[in-house]
Amino acid sequence: MSHRNAPLTPTGRLRLARCVVEDRWPVRRAAERFQVSHTTAARWAGRYRKHGAAGMQDRSSRPHHQPRRTPDIVEERVVRLRREHRIGPVRLAARTGIAASTAHRILHRHGLPVLAATDRATGEPVRRYERARPGELVHIDVKKLGRIPDGGGHKALGRAAGRKNQARTGHGYLYLHTALDDHSHLAYTEDLPDEKAATCAAFLHRAAAWFAARGVTVERVLTDNAWAYTKNTWRDTCHDLGISPRWTRPWRPQTNGKVERFHRTLLDEWAYLRPYNSNTERS
Repeated sequence: MSHRNAPLTPTGRLRLARCVVEDRWPVRRAAERFQVSHTTAARWAGRYRKHGAAGMQDRSSRPHHQPRRTPDIVEERVVRLRREHRIGPVRLAARTGIAASTAHRILHRHGLPVLAATDRATGEPVRRYERARPGELVHIDVKKLGRIPDGGGHKALGRAAGRKNQARTGHGYLYLHTALDDHSHLAYTEDLPDEKAATCAAFLHRAAAWFAARGVTVERVLTDNAWAYTKNTWRDTCHDLGISPRWTRPWRPQTNGKVERFHRTLLDEWAYLRPYNSNTERS
């Protein structure tokens, strides 16, 4: 790619070179005509004589010899440590005795992505995907939250007073059931008292109706392998609604990561946004 201030494109260089080599123009005349220095005109003419039209393309500015470049054995060790331990440039630098910036350049040179773009379990690049149309796949998951006692919990009253209030007024959990469309990221969430098979099935009925009211027909649902989603109640409900059930691989929550990430957003921007004085206030 040519520099943005370069006076000549590859086409312009070819024209200049042909004027000098084929039309026998003096170098200074060609330089004046194309508004470049005579040394530039001579360089492109020389490349044209040696390489023809192919020599008019940009070349890499990397030097032919790099005596101070990191030795290959060190580069191999950096790459091996990264693949085995999945650590970043700072920790790699500490283990190999080089600068963190050097470790970063080595990783870049070998095509290794930043850690944030890799799967934690395997170290492989994360493969992003999106279904082609709304309703083709809907992710479903449940997030369990501790109930807030009347009068507030530890976030509103402090640890000691919060524990006393919790013990006095009782405790328990609420369950956020969420259905999230893979293509549009449209999401439907309900606050329910449990995650039993019947509760999950009833939630799917309401979620499918909610999506249908917005012009989205649910074709497939993806869940984890929780007990409620493996029972016949769930399978029969999917069959009645004309939905194909799918399950994630065991110990692979990343497969259902879109709804997992949505739940994290709910926690950050609603459930844990500020102290609440009761569960009713938060709901």
